[in-house]
Amino acid sequence: MQADGKGVDGTLLADASAVDSALDEQKEGGKWQKPRISRKSLMKCCLVKWIIASTTPQGPDISESELELATVRHQPEGLDQLQSQTKFTRKELQSLYRGFKNECPSGLVDEETFKMIYSQFFPQGDATTYAHFLFNAFDTDRSGSIRFEDFVIGLSVLLRGSVNEKLRWAFNLYDINKDGYITKEEMLAIMKSIYDMMGRYTTPSVKEDAPFEHVEKFFQKMDKNKDGVVTFDEFIETCQKVLL
Repeated sequence: MQADGKGVDGTLLADASAVDSALDEQKEGGKWQKPRISRKSLMKCCLVKWIIASTTPQGPDISESELELATVRHQPEGLDQLQSQTKFTRKELQSLYRGFKNECPSGLVDEETFKMIYSQFFPQGDATTYAHFLFNAFDTDRSGSIRFEDFVIGLSVLLRGSVNEKLRWAFNLYDINKDGYITKEEMLAIMKSIYDMMGRYTTPSVKEDAPFEHVEKFFQKMDKNKDGVVTFDEFIETCQKVLL
């Protein structure tokens, strides 16, 4: 685990510097400067299509009153409240909402739409299963849809949260049934979905049993009392030792 915001396995958490740079792009000399984001950064970034869309200027900044759209089924919370719940500025929230609204005019994202958007960035593999797990991590109230509030609060943790906040988010992703423990079966499901998403024809090539090996190494390091499950405390303790 590195202090730069990457996940324990290098794939689960967003690349904060890449997306922050996109959010912070400003108009210079009257011309919009296109954000420079590498393909590698795109591959790591959650909901990247919305982020890219949010950096495209579409007229003057929207006002808070414009957030209260009568035509959408779900109306987001006010900017002031969201600003207090996240580490984004008011202008960043406006920009993020613009991108979210463009992709999801109803104000809600169901799982199939989420999978479709996310899969576009992994044409060489099958991102369906990993997108399912990622969707559940954002859908914290288990409503079956992601609201703008869910999206932006989760994104704030991934991009600008503390190390502990990011680790808690990653643990929640691994803990598929949300019982407070990570089992080998849950970890294997996540690992298989990641390898499926990245595709079989990777460089260097990936062995068929690579997901199993990854899980075994994970549990050797994390499962301190060898009871077959990893608790949040064990997860945090091991990751913090790596950081030191």
